[in-house]
Amino acid sequence: MNAPFKLRPYQREAVDATLAHFRKTDESAVIVLPTGAGKSLVIAELARVAKRKILVVTHVKELVEQNHAKYQSYGLTGGIFSAGLKRKESHHQVTFASVQSVSANLDQFRDEYSLVIIDECHRVSGEETSQYQRIIELLRQQNDSLKVLGLTATPYRLAMGWIYRYHYRGFVRGEDDKPFQHCIYELPLSYMINRGYLTRPELVNAAVTQYDFSALPQNRFGEYAEMDVNQLLSKHKRVTRAIIEQVVELAAERQGVMIFAATVEHAREVAGYLPEHETALITGATDLKDRDLLIQRFKQRQLKYLVNVSVLTTGFDAPHVDFIAILRPTQSVSLYQQIVGRGLRLDEGKQDCLVIDYAGNHVNLHHPEVGEPKPNPDSEPVQVFCPGCGFANIFWGKTDGEGLVIEHYGRRCQGLLEPADGVQDERPQQCDYRFRFKECPHCGAENDIAARNCHQCHKAIIDPDDQLRDALKLKDAMVIRCAGISLVADGSKLKITYHGEDGEELGESFDFSKPGQRAVFNKLFGRRFANSQAPKAFSSADEVLELEALLPAPDFVIARKQKHYWQVQERVFDYQGQFRKANEV
Repeated sequence: MNAPFKLRPYQREAVDATLAHFRKTDESAVIVLPTGAGKSLVIAELARVAKRKILVVTHVKELVEQNHAKYQSYGLTGGIFSAGLKRKESHHQVTFASVQSVSANLDQFRDEYSLVIIDECHRVSGEETSQYQRIIELLRQQNDSLKVLGLTATPYRLAMGWIYRYHYRGFVRGEDDKPFQHCIYELPLSYMINRGYLTRPELVNAAVTQYDFSALPQNRFGEYAEMDVNQLLSKHKRVTRAIIEQVVELAAERQGVMIFAATVEHAREVAGYLPEHETALITGATDLKDRDLLIQRFKQRQLKYLVNVSVLTTGFDAPHVDFIAILRPTQSVSLYQQIVGRGLRLDEGKQDCLVIDYAGNHVNLHHPEVGEPKPNPDSEPVQVFCPGCGFANIFWGKTDGEGLVIEHYGRRCQGLLEPADGVQDERPQQCDYRFRFKECPHCGAENDIAARNCHQCHKAIIDPDDQLRDALKLKDAMVIRCAGISLVADGSKLKITYHGEDGEELGESFDFSKPGQRAVFNKLFGRRFANSQAPKAFSSADEVLELEALLPAPDFVIARKQKHYWQVQERVFDYQGQFRKANEV
């Protein structure tokens, strides 16, 4: 059967990348395509070429229905297993299902499946007890070669960061385990917009006023308690009225307006300021029949304004939407992009989609901040080449007036090293070069600065907070917050003076004529030279003196009292902990 749809080039590339990946390995994979890129067509094509049973799961009935419809359009017959759609068919070669319905009826999925496709796979957590993981575990019991493929526009989760570990362009997204192993294909939003596959978003700063949620406490996922949000919003009813007045004014030339409110109470207030006969309000408590009817009326343009609270961020498709008003706070990059994505589909006569953020979320739509949080407001993405493998890392950092990197906060190289020639079936390994590291006192291996156990010998590494606390308890110990260092060379000897922020001084010497002392110096200072960007092996004291300005200073220095002097015992670099560092408030 020939496909009635001609796949776009990038859709064909995504399909080919999937086939190529799973011919080589059973490790889980992710495809990243922006909202509106036609993920359902990619799924339909993969299902069409599959020889054995596959299961396509997602979290909302609208997507189950949409993916099923695309597959059926090939002239093939697939089953639907979804309580919300009142169908429970699991005997077809291809079954489109809701994760909730499958999870509640696991006994009906004891056949051997070759592939599980998860749409909106950013919803998959790493927890073994989650619905997705329980389904995967069951199917793996029937087939230990089960392939797992995820598709999403937003491959990250709050409190987790990226949902995959390895990227096909040769870099790593962090060292922790992730729900998926490999990102095998990715298409940026800008590609879709520049080539006319998606509508251009017109991002406008709120001209009248906006809410300030910055003072509210956040939970561990970076979100706000509904009670706190309601309390804040109740004090700003004038702000809400002014915002909606502006929305109505700007909507005069617009076809469809979606407003994302912060809470149910807030949504009701917002709807109350809008023209009643043109407005629908949908919340999680809205009756499903009423909800479907209101959405239908909105899609048919009988209603102009659709106010909702967290229920229309995925699985909702109304191409005529050309105005998105965001009145809710979120720390979730994924949620923010899903919200904006509701307005980026193409429609006849649609020139752009106006997007106004009234909640001060400050998310960069094209280059979102994911993974390591921004260390401070002055930080910007900087390129740092790995001295070990040459990979061009992107880290948070700072540059001077000429754009040269003067500081960065990267810890470990993100580059992937291909297996040696002739080595088969071995996954690429992350480069082991560390820009910042904590040395194991037992075996000397370099570890992440937050590591508790050595990755090489697995023994416990002394926690720097414990180290500092223990030293502070001793009468014959001295701890200084180091604010800087100064050097003096005398022949082959180099004297380092550590200056405390309150004027204290500690000193030590290294004799470069002795290989052992030279090696210790280079391990401590040479490896961290020039902010870890250009490690150097110094061969003489004079050579060090010439480059004194680029030598790093430790954050703390610990010394023990000898008869007539203080002997430096520990230098704590790259400190992260409870104690204040020099010159910090």
